[in-house]
Order: sequence, then C-alpha cells, then structure tokens
Amino acid sequence: MKIEAIKASETWEIRHKVMWPEQPFEFVQLEEDNSGLHFGVFDEQKLVSIVSCFIVGDEMQFRKLATLADYQEKGIASLLLKHILKLAKNKGLRKIWCNARSNKKSFYERFGMIETGETFVKSGQKFSIMEFLYF
Repeated sequence: MKIEAIKASETWEIRHKVMWPEQPFEFVQLEEDNSGLHFGVFDEQKLVSIVSCFIVGDEMQFRKLATLADYQEKGIASLLLKHILKLAKNKGLRKIWCNARSNKKSFYERFGMIETGETFVKSGQKFSIMEFLYF
C-alpha cells in the first residue's frame, strides 16, 4: 500500500461509490475541491481509499475519508488518517476536525479525536463534528 497526493477529480468515484451512491455523481464534487489537498492509498496501481484536506489558517478540516468496500477493515483508512495527522503536525496546525458520520465516531476516537457536541443531519445521515487539538 502506498499513499500519494492525487487530484480532486480522482477522489470523486470512491466518494460516490462508498459514501453517497444514492445521490447524483455531482453531489460528491465539492466547490472547494480545487483548493484542497487530496490523498489516496494505492494497492499496486488501484486507488482504494481517499481523503480530502482543507487548510484555513491554523486549522485543517478533512472530508470524505472513504475506502472501497473490498478493502475496508484492513487498516487502510487508519493509515491514511495517520498520514494526514502527521501532515497537520508538520505544518504546525493547531486543530484538525471533521464531520464524522455518527456510526463512525468510535473510529475517530481511537486517534484521540473528541466530539464537540455539535451535530447535524445531511441527506438523512447524522453527523457529529469531531476534532483533534495540537498544543
């Protein structure tokens, strides 16, 4: 498995397939994609997991962390999350946060992320805002 920087457009297929298959393809294309950093995990030549990061000031939001179904439960998303946490630390960022699907909160908690208490619903899916603070 190898992590590489990728183009925003390379994330869209996995975003759609894993996160929002019932929505139109355009639903997973973010306005801010062109200003983000995007990373993918490759199994040989196949892109199997993706994440997009958006830095504003001393904070980074990561979005759309997704892994193809056949590659889930193999530690690939953990590898990718560790990569972006290290990136944020190396850039001297103070805060990393995400909108976590409520059924995935425990995954993020394993990395020291905590719930902020803020929640919302998008297209029938409940989300909790979670963060990791560097001091």
